[in-house]
Amino acid sequence: MDVVTSFLERSGVAPARVAALRSEAEALYLGTRPKTRAAAGAAAHLLQGVPMHWMVDWSTPVPLVVSEATGARLTDIDGHGYDDFCLGDTAALFGHGPAPVAEAISRQAHRGLATMLPSPDAAAVGDLLNARFGLPYWQIATTATDANRFALRAARAITGRPRILIFDGAYHGAVDETFVSISANGRVANRAGLLGEPRDLTLLTRVVPFNDLDAVETALADNTIACVITEPVMTNCAMVLPQPGFHEGLREITRRHGTLLLIDETHTLSTGPGGYTRAHGLEPDLFVVGKAIAGGIPAAVWGMSNEAAIRLLQAREAAPAGHSGMGTTLSGSPLQLAALRATLEQVATDHAYAHMEALAKHLKAGLAGAINEVGLPWHVARCGARVEVVRAPAPLRDGGQSRAVNFAALEATIHLALLVRGVLISPFHDMMLTSPATTQAQVDNLIAATRDVLQRLTA
Repeated sequence: MDVVTSFLERSGVAPARVAALRSEAEALYLGTRPKTRAAAGAAAHLLQGVPMHWMVDWSTPVPLVVSEATGARLTDIDGHGYDDFCLGDTAALFGHGPAPVAEAISRQAHRGLATMLPSPDAAAVGDLLNARFGLPYWQIATTATDANRFALRAARAITGRPRILIFDGAYHGAVDETFVSISANGRVANRAGLLGEPRDLTLLTRVVPFNDLDAVETALADNTIACVITEPVMTNCAMVLPQPGFHEGLREITRRHGTLLLIDETHTLSTGPGGYTRAHGLEPDLFVVGKAIAGGIPAAVWGMSNEAAIRLLQAREAAPAGHSGMGTTLSGSPLQLAALRATLEQVATDHAYAHMEALAKHLKAGLAGAINEVGLPWHVARCGARVEVVRAPAPLRDGGQSRAVNFAALEATIHLALLVRGVLISPFHDMMLTSPATTQAQVDNLIAATRDVLQRLTA
């Protein structure tokens, strides 16, 4: 079977149609955005012309430059508007610039931004986190990456064990030791795209397929695993949902082996006010959520059970004086605490989530209808306000299956074709989010744009 036939049979789309739509969308993008084109060469002293190198990984031929982001709308420097369903890849889950957060930031700006000491909001934030997520003790970080690093270090200090266990294909930010994967031939190694990492991460990181409890049992058998770190739903890939009984089995196995369970809800906060953990009654020892938790301000939180907190304090008391390796100067700043409090009290409310959930249900049904109309072998997965088109006929089981349905050129073409139709979705996979600011008209516009793009690819 040649490459073209294989691509067509696996994706349902002919490569020639992908190339034609890409060419058309790229010409329209460049032809109607002169200021955007000019900006591409203006940032001469930024590597690749962007603040972070991955900003060139979007589908656009030159980076889109945003002049304004409000609610669930973006405007670029050429004046084009977009319905935003990417929402900063979850960082703006509750919309861009929620009024209560903007007001809290403004107030705090006149009272100090970085003091390395608690502000009056600190105790209130702790109480709000306890009430919302159920764990009794909390710490503040600046990113979910940092929070995961600190929580993993805490787990090792608590257990005295050296290793961690991750699930193949999961995403936990830029935590170095989680960049381990299982190749198609079953070999476990550092992820192929990982830059500048001389260490063999597999020495202290074990990786098993998601939804595979037998593999978890085997990996934990020698009692050297300090912590299992997991997303409750795998999200930074083609979405992989947990199979019935997976989380219950994972909790039972980890407890039996004396291994801590860390649940990273940075993306699955889309599930509801207390995340997937509260919605499904999970019982983590450690818990992390970042990105949207402070309304878009750089902040993250990590919580711990009562037992984990006691054992962490005991480990601190037993250690010699010196740096713990946990925390950064800007962690727990008055600015973060003000934004956290405003988000938890006034933005991420039950009412907001009800609106997001209803629109996400409508979006899922509309996208599924558009896919069925053209007969593509795809389906739509959902985790609360998070919706994703998955290029497979049935739900996926693990990260290996997710990688097998990744068609990078097809994804980039669809993303760009949607963009020139006034709709922005995630650049990394076909993820879409609804926010409290999103309207049904915007959802209907996304469905209509998707229908038009799919018909162009398959007609």
